[in-house]
Amino acid sequence: MSLPNIVELYGVTKAFGALTVLHDIDLSIQQGEILTLLGPSGCGKTTLMRLIAGFEPTTHGRVIIEGVDVSNLSPDQRPVNMVFQRYALFPHLDVFDNVAFGLRLKKWPKDRIREAVQHMLHLVQLGEYGSRWIHELSGGQAQRVALARALVNAPKVLLLDEPLAALDLKIRHHMLAELKRIHRETGTTFIYVTHDQDEATILSDRIVLMNRGRIEQIGTPEEMYAHPRSLFCARFLGETNILSGAVSACDSDLTHVAVGRGTVKVPANGSAVSVGQNVSLAIRPEALQVRRRQGLGETTENALDGVVEDVVFMGSRVVYSIRTPVETLKFQETRSVDGSMLAPGEEVRASWRPDAAVLLTQ
Repeated sequence: MSLPNIVELYGVTKAFGALTVLHDIDLSIQQGEILTLLGPSGCGKTTLMRLIAGFEPTTHGRVIIEGVDVSNLSPDQRPVNMVFQRYALFPHLDVFDNVAFGLRLKKWPKDRIREAVQHMLHLVQLGEYGSRWIHELSGGQAQRVALARALVNAPKVLLLDEPLAALDLKIRHHMLAELKRIHRETGTTFIYVTHDQDEATILSDRIVLMNRGRIEQIGTPEEMYAHPRSLFCARFLGETNILSGAVSACDSDLTHVAVGRGTVKVPANGSAVSVGQNVSLAIRPEALQVRRRQGLGETTENALDGVVEDVVFMGSRVVYSIRTPVETLKFQETRSVDGSMLAPGEEVRASWRPDAAVLLTQ
C-alpha cells in the first residue's frame, strides 16, 4: 500500500531571463520517504529544491505541500526546513543555542526548548556537546548540529542540499548511515540533493535522475541500476558497458542485434523496435563472465573475444579492461580466495546471459 503524497509538483518550470533551467516538472513525493534528486552539475536539481523551499518562485506551475498550494508562500510559511552544504551555523553561539535558535524565534518556553534541544542532540549523538563552540567541532559533528537545528522545528519535509560534500569519504559513509537512522527514528520526509551516485543508491527509497532541467527516470536504486531507460541513465548510475548495433531480427521473446560480426540476443520485454533500427546495449561489468580463450572454440552468441588490457586491484574486487574488436569492456569480479587474477595480454572471452543486457533506443 502506497503512502499519501506530501509534496506534489505540477508543470513546474523555472527560467532566469531567457534561460530555462527546469522544464515542466511533474513529481510526487510520498510521506516519510527519502527521495534523492540526482544528476550532474547544472541539471536543475538544486533549483528544484529551492523552489520547494520557497527560496525561488516558479515561473510556471504549482508546488503543493500537504494538499496546500504554497507556490506563492515564503519559506517561513512552508512546513519545510533546509540543511545546507556549508552548514550555515552561527559561530558566536554554542551548539545548544544553535539548535535552539528557531525555537526561540517561535517564543517557546525555556523548559520546553531545553527538553526539545536535548532530545534532538541525543538523537544525533551529540548529547554531551551542548556547550561546545562550533569551531571546536569536526566537520561531521558540525553537520549533525545542522541536522539537529533543522529537525528540532519538526518540519514535515527536510531538504538536504549536498550536505556531505565537504566531508571525506569515510566520514561521508558514516554520516549516510546516521542519516538513515535519524530518518527511521523521526519519520520525516527527506528530499536529498547530490551528484554522487553512491550517496543516492545507499540512502534513497527512490531516485529522481535529472538531466538538463528534465527528469530522465524515477525509481528505486535497484530499478534504476538494473533497468535504465536511456543511455544517460545507464552511464550515470554505475559503471556500464555500452555496445552499439542494429536490430537484425525480432520475435516474441528475443530481439536479435548485430554487433560487429556477431549477434547479441536480448529479451524483447515489449520493446518497440524494428529490423534495421540502430540501438544500444547496456551490460554491467559484474554481469560478464570472462574465461581464458584457449580451448573454447569459435565465438558464440552473446560473447566477444578480446585481450586483457589493464588490471586494477581494488582490495576485495578486481576490475579488468578487455579490448575487443567492438569496444573495450569493463569486467569486475570478486577477488578469489587464492588471489589468482588474469594478467595483461591474456586472450579471453567475455560472455553474458541474454537477460543481463538492457536494450536502449535513446
